[in-house]
Amino acid sequence: MTTIIRATGAHDLLALVPVLAGFLPERSIVCVAFRGARSAGVLRHDLPRRAKDRPALVSAIIGTLCRMPGVDAVVPIAYTDATFAAARGVPERGLLSMLVRRAGQAGFGVRDALCRAADGWGSLLDPDTPAAGHPLEVIDESPAARRLPADAHTSGSPAEAGRLPAVGGTAVGVVRAELEAFDDLERSVVQFERLGHATDPVTLIETLLLGEPAGQPPLRLAWFLHLADRPAFRDAMMLQLAFGPQIGELAHDDAAATASRAAEAGETVDESVRRELDGDEADEASELLGRLLLGQTSVRPDHRRVRRALDLVRWAAAHAPAEHRPGPLCMAAWLAWALGMGSAAGLLIDQVLALAPGHTMASLLSAFIGSGALPEWAFADPASDVSDR
Repeated sequence: MTTIIRATGAHDLLALVPVLAGFLPERSIVCVAFRGARSAGVLRHDLPRRAKDRPALVSAIIGTLCRMPGVDAVVPIAYTDATFAAARGVPERGLLSMLVRRAGQAGFGVRDALCRAADGWGSLLDPDTPAAGHPLEVIDESPAARRLPADAHTSGSPAEAGRLPAVGGTAVGVVRAELEAFDDLERSVVQFERLGHATDPVTLIETLLLGEPAGQPPLRLAWFLHLADRPAFRDAMMLQLAFGPQIGELAHDDAAATASRAAEAGETVDESVRRELDGDEADEASELLGRLLLGQTSVRPDHRRVRRALDLVRWAAAHAPAEHRPGPLCMAAWLAWALGMGSAAGLLIDQVLALAPGHTMASLLSAFIGSGALPEWAFADPASDVSDR
């Protein structure tokens, strides 16, 4: 069954999508999934450039919707730089029509099928949609957008989180000087005295998350980058950023044991972790951490915490000298993936491989995320989620 949201309601939904998704979509097909009257998630894919690529994309979207517990309806929305004038009607009509048909065949209600183009917006399912589309100003002036909470988070585009903030060379030079001090035995003692309790990696992460990224002292950023250069610490801090200090404690204890086993086996920590994940050697703690790392759990991380963490790690990476950037960039890529921002994760991984071709962690993330893998928590019913949201 198809329920049409008329223009008085559809423009409100279009005004809300950037907040629901966390970004302003561009050249995208966005599907807003519903459980009853409430939105249950937003799926985004790049618009296919060729008509022959549409069926595979639609199949992937329908397959994802089928994995989302309780989802019973959807509104597909095309965001395009094409125009109603050039298309002589709703742009991306072919893709939207295919999605409407396949969603209905899969048992989903289709509440509307919308397009926001460069010169207007409209509904594929509303026969009263003007040939030139409705004015975009109707979306911008929607009362729904004005009722959003003041702290509603949106970024400019789905790829924005894949770019690093602009940082001056002087700021990078200050962090470089702090980093170099950690490699000098006498100077490092002074550094640790200045860090105080933040010398402990678990305390460091929680301290960093308490403040704004731009307010972090160069010394703390340098210590974070120093640890992020070391795979065992990098992965432990990454899991703590997403899941909290208790997981951080467990991950750091496990990291020390993994590093010891790797040294005995004459392999890198990344190679040791990969071997343990592929085999049956991991103990109970390592197995749990491995599942979290691969997203093989329905226990979702705190969405707001992960967003803060992603902003923090991107800020730290922007202050890092080039040779110290791969570690935090890998962490940022995983955090973006945990939030469902595959485009951003891909851009971050590309930056690592440009700096360090063949980088082990970046190569593993590229293969894993590039395969279309999604964390299981993306499909969990939030009503059963006991995490602190």
